[in-house]
Amino acid sequence: MYAITTPSFGDPEVLTWAEVDTPTPAPGELLIRTVAAGVNRADVLQRKGHYPPPPGISEVIGLEVSGHVEALGAGVTGWTVGDPVVALLSGGGYAEFVVAPAGQCVPPPEGIDLVTAGAVIEVAATVVSNLDEAGLGEGDTFLVHGGSGGIGSFAIQYAKALGARVLTTAGSDEKLDYCRDLGADVALNYRDDWQAGVAEATDGRGVDVILDNMGAKYLMPNVKALADDGRLMIIGLQGGVKGELNLNTLLTKRASVTAMSLRGRPVEQKAAICDRVRESVWPRLADGSITPTREARVPLREAARAHELLDSGDNIGKIILVA
Repeated sequence: MYAITTPSFGDPEVLTWAEVDTPTPAPGELLIRTVAAGVNRADVLQRKGHYPPPPGISEVIGLEVSGHVEALGAGVTGWTVGDPVVALLSGGGYAEFVVAPAGQCVPPPEGIDLVTAGAVIEVAATVVSNLDEAGLGEGDTFLVHGGSGGIGSFAIQYAKALGARVLTTAGSDEKLDYCRDLGADVALNYRDDWQAGVAEATDGRGVDVILDNMGAKYLMPNVKALADDGRLMIIGLQGGVKGELNLNTLLTKRASVTAMSLRGRPVEQKAAICDRVRESVWPRLADGSITPTREARVPLREAARAHELLDSGDNIGKIILVA
């Protein structure tokens, strides 16, 4: 088969279309013929050498795919060769074939085409697992940074579906308008004083839950933006890995800071998260209360072009590689 390989780390041009061995499904796994693979920020980190796959996982980049079942590993039930499938991966997605634990595979959402479905499960699993952990519920106020990206544009809609009031940040008028179209109640330009905007929008109370992909750069600003008993959920480190935290501010607010990564979780945990996504997200996609985000489709062999688009910061929504 062919896959996107990384003979070295660096800029998008290191991504190389090359012939590699086709994987064989181990017991409990499916072999999937790829139709589409979602592109995520974590893929960029891996391309640069900052986010290696867990031990025993393919060096090929890619955390989510859609496709058709090609073969079943020993002990797998409930699937038939040829079935459409969506899979959450720990790696290997930028390839014509990929293996995945059966527990991390689900049928695509009803009414969603298979290419679009290839860029749903990773963002859905990330958002659902974090907002479950944070206990976001009806009447809460929620802030997600980067609302026009894949995670943000899904999180806006999912939080609204849970009954939350949603604030978000983005970097241009076009992106802010997109966030409002998705349902954001307040959209703030992060190039301005977004902290003051949060304070004004909440009458100085702050927000109950923040979903943050920036990490160190936003650590104290986020904590200051929390309401009493607020929860900060860190899912990314685009703004660095080492920050300074005033524990008195955290203590006074009885607030919490939680960092959660999806990729390295045990298979059993990821299977449970996939079940939760199928239960809580798939019906909302089917009835239209959550809609797939804006997407840019790029041929799989041109993954470098997809990464250039993501690196540019101009993209809105998700980028999908089509096999």
